[in-house]
Amino acid sequence: MRAIQVTSLDGPMAVELTDVPEPDASGKVLLDVHVAGVNFPDVLMTRGAYQMKPELPFVPGSEVAGTVISGPGFAPGTRVAGFTVLGGYAEKAVADPALLFALPDRVSFGAGAALLMNYLTVDFALVRRAHLQPGETVLVQGAAGGIGVATIQLAKVMGAHVIAVVSTDEKAETAWAAGADEVLRADSFLAEAKGRVDVVMDPVGGDRFTDSVRCLKPEGRLLVVGFTAGAIPEVKVNRLLLNNVSVVGVGWGAFWMRHPAYLQEQWARLLPYLQDGRLEPLLGNTYPLERAADALLELDERRALAKVLLALR
Repeated sequence: MRAIQVTSLDGPMAVELTDVPEPDASGKVLLDVHVAGVNFPDVLMTRGAYQMKPELPFVPGSEVAGTVISGPGFAPGTRVAGFTVLGGYAEKAVADPALLFALPDRVSFGAGAALLMNYLTVDFALVRRAHLQPGETVLVQGAAGGIGVATIQLAKVMGAHVIAVVSTDEKAETAWAAGADEVLRADSFLAEAKGRVDVVMDPVGGDRFTDSVRCLKPEGRLLVVGFTAGAIPEVKVNRLLLNNVSVVGVGWGAFWMRHPAYLQEQWARLLPYLQDGRLEPLLGNTYPLERAADALLELDERRALAKVLLALR
């Protein structure tokens, strides 16, 4: 079968389209992959810069949507989305049945592949880590990216007022399309948002971090999700003390790996939103498998708008 392999740790452009044997599905579910999600951890793994460091060569890709071929818990032909951990950038992949979710008929394979990593991360962040309440204000850094769009949409579903922060006109259009109430520019957001924000979602890090803290109301919460800007920021704790604000880590993967049943709890929470149309994942560029390097590079260069996908069928 066709698959993308990481054969050297030289970055996104070094991945290779190859023919590999079908995966061993012993005790797991074998899937026909229709669409695979492209994520920033995939980019990091092409450089050996992620906490998971598989032995070379390996097939990247942790989230897919497709149909069941065989395996426990699902009838053949069932439409599913799920986590493969690795191996998703391939025509066939395997997944633990506990990490698979039946897709409602109204949800496309593209939307299914867009849901898992980003929307479950954001659900964990807003529900469990931030304890977001209806009527609160959420400021979203990197609002046009996959995590940003998911945050806008889920925060709106939860009854929040959403301020999106972006760097270009094109990204502003994406944030508006996702449902943001306000869209501010990265170089001036502090002046307009200072003291108005209950929760900041920050997948960017870098030099925006201190200004994000300054935006918080008393007892506000800043959610640390990632560092797509590259630099890992530091916070002067006197800022936390003086305003009674919190900086909260969002290690969704580390959490669910210790509590795998939590994923099904999250899916049950999101399912009504998907079934009644309140949640419609916003999709970005979709690439064929042979252009996986271009898809990864789009994330690496911070050009991604919404969710980047690979289409295999």
